[in-house]
Amino acid sequence: MTLISFVVPAFRVQGYLRECLDSILGQPVTDIEVIAVDDCSPDASGDIIDEYAARDQRVRSVRLPENVGLGPARNIGLDRAVGEYVWFLDGDDWLVPDCLPEVAERLRATSPDVLLVDHVRAHWNDTVTRSAMAEVFPESPGAGTFRLRDRPEAMHLLHTAWNRLVRREFLVDLGLRFAPGWYEDVSFSYPVLMAAQRIGVLDQVCVNYRQRRAGAITRTRGDRHFEVFPQWHRVFHLMDSWAPTTDGLRSAVFERMIWHYLTVLGNGQRIAPELRPAFFAQITADYERWLPPGGYPVPDGVEGIKHRLVASGRWRTFSALRTASRARDVARRQARTARRRVGPVARRGARLTRDGLLREYYRAELRRPIDPTLAVYAAYWYRGYSCNPAAIYEVARRLAPGVRGVWIVRRDRVETVPDGVEYVVAGTPAYYRVLARARWLINNVNFPDFVRKRPEQVHLQTHHGTPVKVMGLDQQRYPIGAGRMDFAGLLRRVDRWDYSVSANSFSTQMWDRAYPATYTTLEVGYPRNDRLVTAGPDEVRRLRAEFGVGPDEQVVLYAPTHREHLPGYRPPFDPDRFVRALGESGRLLMRSHYFHDRDRRPGRPLDWERVRDVSGHQRVEDLYLVADVLVTDYSSAMFDYAVLDRPIVLYAPDWEAYRLARGVYFDVTAEPPGAVATTFADLLDVFRTDAVRSDTATKARERFRGRFSTLDDGRAAERVVRQVFLGEPGERSSRC
Repeated sequence: MTLISFVVPAFRVQGYLRECLDSILGQPVTDIEVIAVDDCSPDASGDIIDEYAARDQRVRSVRLPENVGLGPARNIGLDRAVGEYVWFLDGDDWLVPDCLPEVAERLRATSPDVLLVDHVRAHWNDTVTRSAMAEVFPESPGAGTFRLRDRPEAMHLLHTAWNRLVRREFLVDLGLRFAPGWYEDVSFSYPVLMAAQRIGVLDQVCVNYRQRRAGAITRTRGDRHFEVFPQWHRVFHLMDSWAPTTDGLRSAVFERMIWHYLTVLGNGQRIAPELRPAFFAQITADYERWLPPGGYPVPDGVEGIKHRLVASGRWRTFSALRTASRARDVARRQARTARRRVGPVARRGARLTRDGLLREYYRAELRRPIDPTLAVYAAYWYRGYSCNPAAIYEVARRLAPGVRGVWIVRRDRVETVPDGVEYVVAGTPAYYRVLARARWLINNVNFPDFVRKRPEQVHLQTHHGTPVKVMGLDQQRYPIGAGRMDFAGLLRRVDRWDYSVSANSFSTQMWDRAYPATYTTLEVGYPRNDRLVTAGPDEVRRLRAEFGVGPDEQVVLYAPTHREHLPGYRPPFDPDRFVRALGESGRLLMRSHYFHDRDRRPGRPLDWERVRDVSGHQRVEDLYLVADVLVTDYSSAMFDYAVLDRPIVLYAPDWEAYRLARGVYFDVTAEPPGAVATTFADLLDVFRTDAVRSDTATKARERFRGRFSTLDDGRAAERVVRQVFLGEPGERSSRC
């Protein structure tokens, strides 16, 4: 018999859903099922659910034809559940590893109607805060069960559906369902406790309650927060229908209602200033309507003052006290900041350096009008004309000729700029001027921290690869790989983005969690790969001739990635032995990561006759077109090269160390783009035996392309230009 049915609704949680499902399916308990409900999510949540259902029989996929909301989606999952207990887990939260055995043991030992479990709030900055469990139960309640009237303090635990397991037959017999609308947990969680005859508490953290930086309703302003009132009305109507068994609970429930209303009102991220008087008036109306005849325990201190002001309907006094309290908090923070300052205060009187003067010039330019025709492009920290920005620039010249494109390049990379492309040198007055006045800012990395995005400006972040290694905020969990990364600064830079280009659904999912902000995702394929699709045989022959490659020679491109956590590391690779394994017709092109561009002389040939260092070649797409085979490790090059549908070899000599230290999003050795070698000897054998073109390698590449390359049709740059520069709607639309 199935012990626990997990009901997991999913709506706009594509960046977190895999972690949620993995946390359930990875538990050392087998008698479970997962009913994952795609609530007509406009992102890839439904596809992720189908993927898990296809490979794990414990997962059941439910795809809804229209969006119904969290509460009704849970009801639909409940109707399909067969487990003895139901656990409603949200798609952006996740279980603590190995928590389920103790949960299962407690369920079997005590057979509660409801089992409450502990949780932590897992914040986006990788910090956690404990729940109120220790405050509600200073002494562990033990393994026994109780009724709510015996321990009404249990109502002070967070009123969510996901911190409790409910016996399914008890829930069905009770006839309790989730109501539609926001705050649906209220009219479920409190009635469940009131009706239960056997409540248990497991004093163990089981759930990571994700505190999202963007996208959560608790961080969304609007009038939908008024939906909290009918949810609480439903609680009191149920109490009335269940009387007299609930009579002794009325005052405690009333106190929780007023506490909750004031919590919602006090959150500036929920109730806009113009809506607060009306919200307060509704609190007062509910106070008068539901006040128990015998009163209720009014809290002490400031909270008690708030309750009394609600009772008397004194909004102006309430608002004035709130304003005064906020002013005191601001003054305290300013005082703490002042105490932390060290060194001379008079920075204003310091002598302005050349950089300081240029920054002053930049600030002056910010006060001048935006140039409505100017677009500024940059790539790889000003390393030259390349990547997605270059592809977008070329299409914009054709489709939006009224837009003037200007590139920013380092002084030592000026010679790489093609003829006819306008540019400015980083650090010059012209550089600061175009940054201040451009209508569009296009980059595949972030602009420097000093750049201030003006309201009229549009920031397009193109990125520069599909991620294997973890990125952005996800690096907080891998401090060795993250080094001294400034995550607060990163988020300030991310907040400048208006658009984020994504090569595929997988990238979109990872960017959602790595870079949480309010930008618009353009899931259109990678513009730089358009050329790989559109290049014909003549262009390939021309490029091979430029590289001195004959038509019958086999060209292998070796392109390893950078190890941030291991400066100076190079994978074990002997070019001489490698070309001997290729045979007489083999040629090897070696390309190091762009981070090493100052460690070498661009285009410097190696000493071996059939080996060439192409690290200095500006357009990596040329190298892809020339190469017959790609050898790489954890580089995004594999995703780009897969567009060509040519053999790829994954050479991963340090995979286990890399995934532990740097962190990865998926096991590329288990889902490779072709043949896999974990030692240099294995790599040589792959080529000696022609395993590079085996049926196994070909099928792996087909699966890889099906997952990552479906959007690369040669029109990605056009889609970006039409939406960002010309204001045309995107081709792709949501299904709901």
